Amino acid sequence: MSDHHWPLFGLRVCTPHLELRYPTDDDLLSVTGLAVEGIHDPDAMPFYVPWTRAESPELERKMLQHFWSVRGALSRARWSLPLVVFRDGAPVGIQDVMAEHFAVTRTVETGSWLVRRAQGLGTGKEMRAAVLHLAFAGLGATEAYSASFDDNPASAGVSRANGYQPNGSVLFAREGSPARSTKWVLTRDRWEARRRGDIEIIGLDPCRALLGAA
Repeated sequence: MSDHHWPLFGLRVCTPHLELRYPTDDDLLSVTGLAVEGIHDPDAMPFYVPWTRAESPELERKMLQHFWSVRGALSRARWSLPLVVFRDGAPVGIQDVMAEHFAVTRTVETGSWLVRRAQGLGTGKEMRAAVLHLAFAGLGATEAYSASFDDNPASAGVSRANGYQPNGSVLFAREGSPARSTKWVLTRDRWEARRRGDIEIIGLDPCRALLGAA
């Protein structure tokens, strides 16, 4: 499939250290291998849906099915862009950005994960900054949201480092036990106050109509 038929295949967001790109099937196969390596301590669960508990090769199959379903369901009313994060030319994780009725709300939500060997290097902060630049500078968003369990300080630290503020909390049933999740919000004004000039967006214009940002 060419970029002409599915222009999102040409979408890139580049920082001095990372490249985020909308994945081809070859990219997705590489990402499933990362998940098998490990994303978090087996005694922890940073996700609302504990998808990382699946064993190989079921884990890889379920991941591919998820990515394909997200691609197939994309519409102006609801979309998700699970961008593959590359550092030094190699994939290290996923930075997702999602929206519902973006043409009306101008809001997005983000979610992400990194393979364990790439954690603790500032990559999480950098990939969030990249996708926020796509949302605010590229698509004209007015607010961005995220959330993190209170026992996941690394995720909360990424939000704080990018200017988010706490926006309430909620209890979830996580693997049979209650777990509190803090919500985070970043307004356009707060993003503008720390806007970076070294992030480049490539291939966005032909994608705008698909995302309700024409």
